[in-house]
Amino acid sequence: MSRTRRPRPRLPLRLRRSPQPWAQQRPTWRDAKPAVIADAVKTALARPSGNWFVLGAARDIAAGRAFGRTVAGVEVVAWRDAAGRLVAGPGACPHLGAPLALGPVHGGILRCRWHGLALDGAPFAGWEPFPAHDDGLLAWVRLDEAGGELPLPEPVIPARPRPAGAVAAVHTATGSCEPEDVVANRLDPWHGAWFHPYSFADLTVAGPPADGERAEGIAVEVSFKVAGRAVVPVTALFTAPEPRTVVMHIVAGEGRGSVVETHATPLGPDDRGRPRTAVIEAIVATSRRPGFALARAAAPVLRPLMRAAAARLWRDDLAYAERRWELRSSGRHPG
Repeated sequence: MSRTRRPRPRLPLRLRRSPQPWAQQRPTWRDAKPAVIADAVKTALARPSGNWFVLGAARDIAAGRAFGRTVAGVEVVAWRDAAGRLVAGPGACPHLGAPLALGPVHGGILRCRWHGLALDGAPFAGWEPFPAHDDGLLAWVRLDEAGGELPLPEPVIPARPRPAGAVAAVHTATGSCEPEDVVANRLDPWHGAWFHPYSFADLTVAGPPADGERAEGIAVEVSFKVAGRAVVPVTALFTAPEPRTVVMHIVAGEGRGSVVETHATPLGPDDRGRPRTAVIEAIVATSRRPGFALARAAAPVLRPLMRAAAARLWRDDLAYAERRWELRSSGRHPG
């Protein structure tokens, strides 16, 4: 006898029956064992990256202009060639060191503003391109000397929903810490409802899903706050596919299949010698509900809202990561 599938609720919202004040929720500090978080971070850092680093959002590197960023202390310039392909290489002109990121791009040709040296992406005059990859959402660059690993032909890219059925946005923030501290923040889901009460409630950290789906990772049951007592409950799974990336997969509940990718890109020291890290977070939302087509049609309006929500969370989470680096660098970190 086959089971009758329960109809999907018309709305994903639920009303919390007995919402507790922030100070009365169950403490999670006993569950958030420093050794458990440290082991998760150690495991993530041991995974190969193939020397690939996220440069930024793919849409930020548009035809007709150059994009510059220092990655792991290496000045990088990126642009689109005549065919629209991503090109990346050293950001200093090989002639006299001018900043190539300030040069104009015409017909896929980047010209140095100082003396007009022209680059089409091929090796020229001592300038050698870096391997680059556009995955449709993020732009990556491979820096073999900075990475120091065995190179991989492509970056380790997490599974994502099909672009045709999703709405995606990318938010970038910068903090005084190292990528390890960003990864540690994301591998500590126990802090969610305490540190971000405006976004999360009723958070419980569980084990891997019983059906064996995505056996590795930290599973979390949590409710996303909407307004008042209205919430959207989901089950999320946090995994670290490579040393500078942590991914949150929605594995049950509304938006199943959606992902939030957090990529930590080392930049270089600031004027005080502190490390700087760019957090480049990609949010890819999807839903099986027929009405999601309307959300996709409204993507230009939704993307700024998605970036604003990520920015609010990362104002807090970068404070966590920066504090962790400060304690680590002074030998005071309890983990």
